[in-house]
Amino acid sequence: MGHHLPGMRSPVSAAEPEQPVADDDQSHVPPLTTRVVIAEDEALIRLDLKEMLEEEGYTVVGEAGDGQTAVELAREHRPDLVILDVKMPVLDGISAAEKIAEESIAPVLMLTAFSQRELVERARDAGAMAYLVKPFSKTDVVPAIEMAVSRFTELRTLEKEVADLTQRLETRKLVDRAKSILQTQYGLTEPAAFRWIQKTSMDRRLSMQQVAEAVIEDAEEKKQQKDQ
Repeated sequence: MGHHLPGMRSPVSAAEPEQPVADDDQSHVPPLTTRVVIAEDEALIRLDLKEMLEEEGYTVVGEAGDGQTAVELAREHRPDLVILDVKMPVLDGISAAEKIAEESIAPVLMLTAFSQRELVERARDAGAMAYLVKPFSKTDVVPAIEMAVSRFTELRTLEKEVADLTQRLETRKLVDRAKSILQTQYGLTEPAAFRWIQKTSMDRRLSMQQVAEAVIEDAEEKKQQKDQ
């Protein structure tokens, strides 16, 4: 298009496209095995669980005997899964699960000696993705882990879809406002205004939202100057 907006300010007129930077840091290569933090105040159960996990190919990156330490280990290691016993000193498993879930660190699998509905519901409300009733065997552990990880992945995917939808709606509102400004100030038709925003976005390697925001900002600055 041949349309030009005089006085258009940064980022549309001045922004330089960012150049991709080659990343040679191999530390970002994801681990090949599922990394797990275990929190269980009974040392024997914790040891048995660790052995079960390692026999199945999981990597235990941290062990704790209380909920607070479990949260700290989760923050430090950013594991793929955290296994928490419900009843632990300092900070109980449900409270620890809440903290881990709030920070979206990892899926939580709860261990409990009780299959009471109330306790299961509290664990679920705290953010636990699955639970396992003690005593358990290796054949019980793996399906529970897979369920917890799967539910966590589904939840994160859904959250991303909601965030993307919200972002698209926000972009659409800004683009509609920018189109109206271009129509009013430069006599463009609505399709022409949209094509200008689209072309500027591609030419400048900016998002359409950034272009729309710049159009709006430019119009507001001109209005302020006119009012002075």
